[in-house]
Amino acid sequence: MTLAHRIDQREAIIGVIGLGYVGLPLVRTFRQAGFDVIGFDNDPVKIDKLCRGENYLPHLGDDLVASLAPRDHAGRGFDPTLDFDRLCEPDAIVICVPTPLGAYQDPDMSYVQHTVAHIARSLRPQQLVVLESTTYPRTTREEVLPLLEAGGLRCGHDFFLAYSPEREDPGRKDHTTQTIPKLVGGINNASRDMAVRLYRTAIDRVIPVDSAEIAEAAKLLENIYRAVNIAMVNEMKLVLSAMDIDIWKVVEAAATKPFGFAPFYPGPGLGGHCIPVDPFYLTWKAREVGQPTRFIELAGQVNQAMPGHVVQTTALALNDQGIAIRGANVLVLGLAYKPDVDDVRESPSLVIIEKLQAAGANVQYNDPHVPATHKMRHHDLKMRSTPLTGNTLSQTDCVLIATHHSAYDWQMIMDHASLVVDTRNAMHGVTGKAHVVRA
Repeated sequence: MTLAHRIDQREAIIGVIGLGYVGLPLVRTFRQAGFDVIGFDNDPVKIDKLCRGENYLPHLGDDLVASLAPRDHAGRGFDPTLDFDRLCEPDAIVICVPTPLGAYQDPDMSYVQHTVAHIARSLRPQQLVVLESTTYPRTTREEVLPLLEAGGLRCGHDFFLAYSPEREDPGRKDHTTQTIPKLVGGINNASRDMAVRLYRTAIDRVIPVDSAEIAEAAKLLENIYRAVNIAMVNEMKLVLSAMDIDIWKVVEAAATKPFGFAPFYPGPGLGGHCIPVDPFYLTWKAREVGQPTRFIELAGQVNQAMPGHVVQTTALALNDQGIAIRGANVLVLGLAYKPDVDDVRESPSLVIIEKLQAAGANVQYNDPHVPATHKMRHHDLKMRSTPLTGNTLSQTDCVLIATHHSAYDWQMIMDHASLVVDTRNAMHGVTGKAHVVRA
């Protein structure tokens, strides 16, 4: 039976590698479309929780894991596993592993490389492999394809290989994996068509593009567009602040134009799995072809400088209160990189806390979605969230708003804090005794 027929009849088994913010929603989407799914991950804690029906990504909702009923006695349903030797079982394998930056802002492709090496060892005819991890153009063709063809199978004839960028936005309620349009580019037309065939069974709108490279570059463009515009408004904030002009009111005024303008807002830096990382994937690859990316690199420099600006502003604000930053008690509100999620990947709050500690401040944090920090690739704060009470606020020299969670009672904070450094315009319109400084 051909792969196309198995897909059309919902008899194909789908393998998803990486059961995180991208992979787990994708598992649900394919299960809802009627497919059996094997979920692969190298984290035994995740696999154990999935087998017990427990959720480890709160922003996705407990109903997500509950809907992923484990396989029944007939082998139907969802099967989470640590056993990568089972990669011969799925008919279609979707790769959703991290693609972070290394210590020198270069792409760390180790997760993709190790994953593809596992797939290559058991690759068989009539299998489809799709890379969804964000990466630089030509990764699928130059990095993935040679590993898969090393065993003698030919792409487009024996097996199929495509790239389809993930487009997840943690915490967003108005779109799901099923409703977000899906770009699909193949190593060849046969691979593209097979991947399109698969995704169209589960995704509302699937958009074929001419090549894997176009799909890879489109993903980078989407996030570089945001990174550059955020850098621009962050730089505008610094300039207008020196002129005593409110950047938030300026953006609000400009946004009244019904064409040619999209509002972006300043903040303490960039966070998340894409926007702080993706521009550097393109700049790194651009060096290979001898092309400078001055505009993109400048945007990255502006955004990366924002945590330092926030700490400097905090130190000056404390100084105006007659308090040195060394020994000052600073409470950072919000560890997640965006409101109302538990996602701390690349969060500027982590850098801000480390810089405050390096300056000698006694730092605590509160985040209703992040009860404790965990070891990450570049950070290990070993901290727990401090309860947010009037007494805690009154004993703090400075409250630094890094993330504007909707759970925060801004009036209570204003009434009990003496100094607030606000990076999110959260205290706009709130009145009280605290002295508010924008950063």
